[in-house]
Order: sequence, then structure tokens, then C-alpha cells
Amino acid sequence: MTDPTQPELRWAPLEPKPRNRGRVWLIVGLVVAALVIVGVLLFFLLPRGESPTPGASGSPSPSASASASPSPSPSASQTEAPQPTAEPEPTMTPVTTPPPVADPSVDAFRGQVQGWLDDALTGLQIVSESSGQDATEVIASLQADAQRLGEISPPASIESAWGAALNEYSQALSALQSEAAAGAPNVDRASAAANQLRGLVGL
Repeated sequence: MTDPTQPELRWAPLEPKPRNRGRVWLIVGLVVAALVIVGVLLFFLLPRGESPTPGASGSPSPSASASASPSPSPSASQTEAPQPTAEPEPTMTPVTTPPPVADPSVDAFRGQVQGWLDDALTGLQIVSESSGQDATEVIASLQADAQRLGEISPPASIESAWGAALNEYSQALSALQSEAAAGAPNVDRASAAANQLRGLVGL
């Protein structure tokens, strides 16, 4: 006779244990990713040395960013001292005398003085026809032209004759100035000196 209060025993399937396979794969994946990141960082950060050429010494080769100059790259603890530049030797400039002034030709000289010599004849003609202040003003203008004629170097072939004739012309104008102030100008001497100057240059 069975006890009605005894519980009835039945077989039930056991609950499956939770699998840890997914967690393992996650850990493995994280480790692999970390290794890949470390490898990439090492690849980009570490300097890549070039292979030494045959016969080269054991000194380290310059880095890829170094210039292709024949001098070795300076290290952090030792820098190459700058080479002193050689100062250029002072050159002695030879003392040269200025070249002599070229002797003008008579034709070129005539072109320089012709205007004043033409004005001399015109001015003397005016003086002969006037008197007083009008005559003295024209004579003063002729004296200024005579001074300009003396500032131009004549050709060597007529230099002495030109100087003598110009001096005579200047003295004749000074005498004519005094005569014009007195009211009786005589232009003959000044006209003769002016024509002598014109003849020297072929006018």
C-alpha cells in the first residue's frame, strides 16, 4: 500500500549549460585586433633603414628624409661646425687717367659757334644804327656771346689763331661799349674781329 502523500517522481531533461564559445571568440578577436594595431603602429613609427651598399663602413646610413648630400647627417649629440667662407681678396683697381678729350673737327666746331657769330654781325649792324641805351644793351648781349665762345674748346689746328682773334673781338666790344655810352659808337674794329673769327671756321 502506497503513501498517497509521497510525491510522484518524473524524469525531466536537465537545462543545458550555457556555452562559453562566443566569449572565447570575442577575446580572440580582440587580441588579434590589438596585435594588428601594434604592428601597424610599429610599421609607420619605426624608421626603415636602407640596406648598406657593398664596401660601406658600419656607420648608420642616413634616413629616408635626409638629403642626398655627400656629407653624413649630423647626429643629435654632434653637429657639424659651419665651414668658414673664404673672404674674397680685395682687388686693386688700377688708377686710370681720364681719356683725353677728342679734338673736334673744324666742321663740328663751326656748327657750335655759327649761331653766335651770325648774331655778332646782326648785333653790330644794330649798334651802328642806334645809340645810347639801346646800343649799350645790344653790346652787352654781344659780350655775353663772346664769353660763351671762349668756353668752347677749338680744334688744335686753329687754337692759337682762334684765341687771339677772340681776345681782339672782346677788347673791341669793350671799347665799343665805352663809345656807345658816349654817343658815338664805331663798329669797324669789332666787325673786323668778328669776321676774322668767322673766317677761321669757314664762314
